[in-house]
Amino acid sequence: MTNIAISQTREWVSSVIVKYNFCPFARKEVENNCIHYIVSPATSMDDAVMDMLEQCVELDREPERETTLIMFDNGFSDFEDYLDLVDLANALLVAQGFEGKYQIANFHPNYVFADSDETDAANYTNRAPFPTLHLIREASMSEALDSYNEPESIPEHNINLARRKGIDFWQQLLEGCKKPSA
Repeated sequence: MTNIAISQTREWVSSVIVKYNFCPFARKEVENNCIHYIVSPATSMDDAVMDMLEQCVELDREPERETTLIMFDNGFSDFEDYLDLVDLANALLVAQGFEGKYQIANFHPNYVFADSDETDAANYTNRAPFPTLHLIREASMSEALDSYNEPESIPEHNINLARRKGIDFWQQLLEGCKKPSA
């Protein structure tokens, strides 16, 4: 399942995140092959955050690796459980001295923003084939944001695009990432 999860997530990054410019900085990292994809077998919070912390150490060791996507193909399918994982991961990022160095973006197949209805197409800006923690180098993100005209417009642009395309479009696109040929 590991190779399948990586393949499907790569397809999602390419056909959703890059193609629709949800993250205007992702294309460069994809083209430079600087994204590390790893599947965690963790099903418990403790194991999952230990895997996340291990990936922070790996990012420290490998400066050419810009970012890491940690997919959970066997755990955290329940969105509320996943949100608990995100909270714990963020707390441990601080506790282990990685605050200011790395930040976590989060994606889930059933992602729903706190102020949103689950049928809002805008949720697809954070939906992925698998529950995923995305470790991002803060220095690189700051640099990218500094060079981007009106970075505060990115979320608004994404929400407007998602709603304009509609929920059926995004559902089909996400399902397409899960096809064996993907």
